[in-house]
Amino acid sequence: MASADVGADISAAVQAALQRGDRAGALALLREAERADPRDKALKMQRAMVSRALGDLAGALAALDDALSLDPYDYVALLSKGALIERTSGERAAAAIYRNALIIAPPEDELPPPLRAPTARAREVTARTQAALEDHLKARTDAVKAQVSPAARRRFDESVGIFAGRTKVYTQEPLLLHYPRLPAIPFYDRALFPWFEELEAATDTIRGELEGALAAAKDDFAPYIAYPKGSPVNQWGELNHSRKWSSFFLWKDGARQDGACRLCPKTAALLERLPLAYQPGYAPTAMFSALDPHTRIPAHTGSTNVRLLCHLPLILPGPARFRVGNETREWKMGEAWVFDDTIEHEAWNDADELRVILILDLWNPLLEPEEQELVKALLAARLEFYSG
Repeated sequence: MASADVGADISAAVQAALQRGDRAGALALLREAERADPRDKALKMQRAMVSRALGDLAGALAALDDALSLDPYDYVALLSKGALIERTSGERAAAAIYRNALIIAPPEDELPPPLRAPTARAREVTARTQAALEDHLKARTDAVKAQVSPAARRRFDESVGIFAGRTKVYTQEPLLLHYPRLPAIPFYDRALFPWFEELEAATDTIRGELEGALAAAKDDFAPYIAYPKGSPVNQWGELNHSRKWSSFFLWKDGARQDGACRLCPKTAALLERLPLAYQPGYAPTAMFSALDPHTRIPAHTGSTNVRLLCHLPLILPGPARFRVGNETREWKMGEAWVFDDTIEHEAWNDADELRVILILDLWNPLLEPEEQELVKALLAARLEFYSG
């Protein structure tokens, strides 16, 4: 007789025993079947179910461990083990099992209905345990933390969230060039950019020229995302070829946009005085970035960590947020910031009107001047290779 037929016969016999209320008999049948086929995972899962029905939680846990020894990535077995550990040892002991199960959980829309409530419970217990652990860690370290600088406190707080498992580790994910040994810093210290004061002081002047450009050349504010037909758009489906997120370029991929600079001469003159990242064919890009009301720019990463991006808000009609890695900030008029766009980032315009910022490409200040020249030569060589 085929093994599938044997398995079906055993299952039928076990179900018949359970319907008679003979759980001990069902367990005996399963143990006999396992002796004949010790690598049948389904028999071990049935043994766990029957043992649990008998109130033998230790036996049920042993059966699940036997099943997991055959397949450590069985989601149902891990989820069931978490539930048993929760009953016998509490939420904190179960959280580690649940967390491992959730790593391999099917997408929400693919979860079979019987698994939805147990999966929700696993998420609830995991989140509650992680939050409690984070609170405990912070409470025990607050006195020591008070002795370090504000920058160190921010870094430490992020580490606690990661240590507790509540927050994610964000790394640099450049789309073009990863330059090794440059730290993954979400927002860079203002002290590294002594020209910030000149840029911020020019906010009103730049905004005036922006408003003139909006009035005179609104059609030149083109969709920032413009994938050709047939290309995979991934997270950009809503914004592809959409004016919900549009840009007006003063410099684009290293080329000065003379028409735009004529409309904004004072802004162009200021940019020419700033230490932009000149990488012919690649950078700088300097642009007005306009985002429609109640629009989100989805999470994404940029091209290379040898250059950073600077934002200066120009039109802020209401709340507008920006996240880099685990840090979320709100733009404030007259305040610029610099961030590493190879770390996952996203933006929201939560206001009822258009939001516009100025975006500039800068060299990463941790590169030596000679390294900048070396990177320029590297990028030029790449362009030469592909244009030949």
